[in-house]
Amino acid sequence: MLGPGKADLLEGIRDTGSIAAAGRRMAMSYKRAWSLVEEMNAAFKEPLVASARGGSKGGGAHLTETGEAVLTQYRAILAEVEAASEARIAMIRGMLAERDDMRLDMSGGK
Repeated sequence: MLGPGKADLLEGIRDTGSIAAAGRRMAMSYKRAWSLVEEMNAAFKEPLVASARGGSKGGGAHLTETGEAVLTQYRAILAEVEAASEARIAMIRGMLAERDDMRLDMSGGK
């Protein structure tokens, strides 16, 4: 229902006011971005994104109150997990070979 990519898309919509622009920021087609928005809107009791078709006044999209709340809670969960896992992450980092191109990424793609 929600993961790192969908959260990034929600942030992009919030920041740009556009599903298309948010998708472009992520090197994603409009069709894919719109499909993900539809999936998220269908998965929750209330939609996360509200949109208006283009036209003479332009279209746009924005996060609903529910969308803002879901995004805020999701980011808080990630921050709590990262904080709680600091020692284990440090232990794994200590086991890595000494190479610049090998880094432990616990961000989930963020």
